[in-house]
Amino acid sequence: MSEAAASITDPKDKLSFPQKFIYGLGAFINNLLGAAMGTMTIVLNLGLGMNPALVGLLGALPRLADAFTDPLMGYISDHTKSKWGRRRPYIFAGAIVSAIVFAMLWQLPRDQSENFYFWFFLLGSIIFYIAYTIFATPWVALGYELTPDYHERTRIMAVQNFMGQFAWLLAPWFLWFMQNEMLFSDLIEGASWLAIIIAIFTVCIGVLPAIFLKERHMAIPTLKILPGKKSANEDKKGLVATLADFFKGFLITIKFKPFLSLCGATFLIFNGFMMVSAFQSYVIIYYIFGGDQSLGAQYVGYAGTVSFVATSCVIFIVTKLSSTFGKRKAFFISIGISIFGYALKWICFTPDNPLLLLIPPIFFAFGMGGLFTLMGSMVADVCDLDELETGERREGMFGSIFWWVVKLGLAAALAAGGFLLNATGFDVALGGAQTADTLFYMRLADVLVPVLCSVVAIWMIATYPITESKAVEIRRQLELRRGKLTADEDSTDASEADLVKA
Repeated sequence: MSEAAASITDPKDKLSFPQKFIYGLGAFINNLLGAAMGTMTIVLNLGLGMNPALVGLLGALPRLADAFTDPLMGYISDHTKSKWGRRRPYIFAGAIVSAIVFAMLWQLPRDQSENFYFWFFLLGSIIFYIAYTIFATPWVALGYELTPDYHERTRIMAVQNFMGQFAWLLAPWFLWFMQNEMLFSDLIEGASWLAIIIAIFTVCIGVLPAIFLKERHMAIPTLKILPGKKSANEDKKGLVATLADFFKGFLITIKFKPFLSLCGATFLIFNGFMMVSAFQSYVIIYYIFGGDQSLGAQYVGYAGTVSFVATSCVIFIVTKLSSTFGKRKAFFISIGISIFGYALKWICFTPDNPLLLLIPPIFFAFGMGGLFTLMGSMVADVCDLDELETGERREGMFGSIFWWVVKLGLAAALAAGGFLLNATGFDVALGGAQTADTLFYMRLADVLVPVLCSVVAIWMIATYPITESKAVEIRRQLELRRGKLTADEDSTDASEADLVKA
């Protein structure tokens, strides 16, 4: 029996295509900055000669700061009261500041020690990710509250995921662009100009969701769930009370079991994909093309283009699967297909016929295509369940922790990729003369890590409890509660007015 109970979306719950498109532009910027940081770090190894393990640490350590700044930004966004709303001022300012910092980060000085580059990039990355959080966390939270409809949420996430894929279309070509001898003298100069171009795009496009989209829950009534306890949206004074409220909301969020299932599965799948993204380039260059960086970079770009086209198609396939079978079963189907694609790399990544490497991306595209189409929609459903149980809206907190998990997955992939690369015996000085054992272990890690991560992710989602029928019932109860609260507030206001007159 289908998990979904077929329903028709009320016209008032639908967003116009231009609104979905503009929200999707935020996804393009969000993914572009993340993909650029992940892809361009290869310059630190190939351009500056840094140890791959140190490069991996540079991807991972800034996430320690994110563990605090992301939830803090979510809390600030949830509790902001301004005439422009809770989310839009931060989206606007964050896009501009993160662009400036990103451009400055990649203006790498010449002829410095490995220790200098490590600390220069580490401190610069921490500053960048703080600015990035100011943009990304409110943008994510805004998406969760654009509509209360179960299926419209998936359609919104489908459009934003599709728009975000254009960043992954561009990212595989970054290495080719940076090392293009007709444009730049070396990789370092190429990275400098690429960062400036990305920064310009970020400023011009990143501010648009803040300008053109409206917030749904700018001032939503809240309920006292526990007698004698204040709700999170009631006025509080003092730093101690604010910090106590922040940590209370944080603990409630991270202990919410349906949300934990989504975070765990996302971490595993995204980590597996980014491991492929970071590791696959070395497999293509040194195993398939014997160390030819120029030719290898071209085929990395070709594989990325195929992955983009496949993922773009997958997004709409998964959206249809979700409306037919429900979000959970659509997840199982899409991740199962991606596992087949990752396993297929063992056969198709061969120096005998390099063009075969374009086949696996068609199948493992179902992993990322399904993940960010379904997960954002499912987190929005979780926000409703949380409000039903606690009387509070915490899109910012949920979104910040969810996307911190995504960034943690990126960091884990970069760090593990660097250490795994060392463990395989890879030596950049050997060029195409890597040993047979090194090439074997590189290929094994490239296939095995994403397959195992995906299998465990399926197991984690097996117990996710929110079906369509349950989501509809949650919404019904919330709207009844909100209506009663609004009526009670109006009655209270009228009584107070009568007292004033008296």
